[in-house]
Amino acid sequence: MVKTEIGYTTTDTIMVRGLNLSTEIIGKFDFIDMIFFTTLGRKPEPREKTMVNALLVTTADHGITPSSLAGRLTYIGAPEALQGAVAAGLLGAGSVFLGTMQNAAEMLIEGAKGLPGDAGDEQIREAARNVIRQHKEQRRAIYGVGHPIHIDGDPRVPTLRELARENGYYDVHWRLMDAIAYVLTQEQKKPLPLNAVGAIAAIVAAMGLDPLIARGLSLVGRSAGLLAHIMEEKSAPMAREAWQLVLRDDPRNVLP
Repeated sequence: MVKTEIGYTTTDTIMVRGLNLSTEIIGKFDFIDMIFFTTLGRKPEPREKTMVNALLVTTADHGITPSSLAGRLTYIGAPEALQGAVAAGLLGAGSVFLGTMQNAAEMLIEGAKGLPGDAGDEQIREAARNVIRQHKEQRRAIYGVGHPIHIDGDPRVPTLRELARENGYYDVHWRLMDAIAYVLTQEQKKPLPLNAVGAIAAIVAAMGLDPLIARGLSLVGRSAGLLAHIMEEKSAPMAREAWQLVLRDDPRNVLP
């Protein structure tokens, strides 16, 4: 029998972090309890549960995106493999789409080192300038600002900000993220408002979670959205039409 810290299985028992799955967990834990328990070895505080629930809901769907389109296109090619379609959508979560929450959280945690909780606005903005300068010098992207669709401001941010305030997770990381957006807007002379990536990164950093968890939660949330897209593709298909539009736009292709 192979055991890990997370758990083990016998012929008649499934143990998770020392608790019996059948008698001590099922019906007593909700899904967020289980995420915390399996990942961190403890159940969440009520305010932690509120925030993680909000992050999962926020990342579930954003309409037709590269991840949802990849899932739909994979499904029409392999309708017998739901898991393949969901996996295809998740594989597109990287440093450009969806997975950037991890990158942004790492940026904020590093940038906020040495900043006191009561740092003044100018001190925060100087830290923001340092973050921007370092990223430019190292030719790294600056995450959490701007949006190709929500050019006047991401509508998810005010709600996430208010939830963070209500639950005690509006801290120096949020202020640094706001300052990065402000300084970049001033430097580039175009609006680069805080987006949901930056808001979620600030929340994860304020909660003291490993930045990798930010990416993990976004994948868990998006899995629900991908399931919805694939179910819709089954009943009201659109992926084949999207594929044919691409073919029609390419003069090298000849369609009947």
